[in-house]
Amino acid sequence: MKKLSIIAILAASTIIVSCSNIKRHPNNVYMPDMAYSRAYETYASHSNLKDSGIFYNNMPVSGTIARGEEMPFTLTKDATGDTTNYVASKAVKNPIDSLNKKDLAEAERLYLIYCGICHGKNLDGNGPLWKDGSGPFPAAPKNFIADPIVSVMPDGQMFYSVTYGKNMMGSYASQLNRKQRWMVIKYIKEKQAEAKSATAAK
Repeated sequence: MKKLSIIAILAASTIIVSCSNIKRHPNNVYMPDMAYSRAYETYASHSNLKDSGIFYNNMPVSGTIARGEEMPFTLTKDATGDTTNYVASKAVKNPIDSLNKKDLAEAERLYLIYCGICHGKNLDGNGPLWKDGSGPFPAAPKNFIADPIVSVMPDGQMFYSVTYGKNMMGSYASQLNRKQRWMVIKYIKEKQAEAKSATAAK
């Protein structure tokens, strides 16, 4: 009887202790770096870094080239009233020397989608938005073939204009990646060369 009483008391004590709401904190954590990460997560708040003198805004460092991104263009958009980088872009060469048949077809497709609506499928500035002045556009787009400035504009300056926008034309950097912009410019340059050859042959 004495043994049964002792066993009953021990069992009751064990049940009472195990069912209590006492918070338990382990004395040691095995591999704490794995249990509690010290790394800064990408989208976590980094406001606590301000007081430490560390500048971090979740953005890549200026000049960083993303994986798979080609043909960097280092000139930034000029401030209002400034034309320094626009003028400097004349010296930037087109990294695409020539277009093969497949790339030429793709460049033409991209031109017709993004440029032809204003500048026309024949590069004459008479696209659907102008339509000989009867379209909804208030001003005639540039004629890539006959305009004395645009017809001889260097590739780099044309790329600058497509990237950041120029006058009435907005930026196309969000619609066309760098390679596609250079491809379209190469397509325009080839069409300009063909038009000049045709004019010279007359």
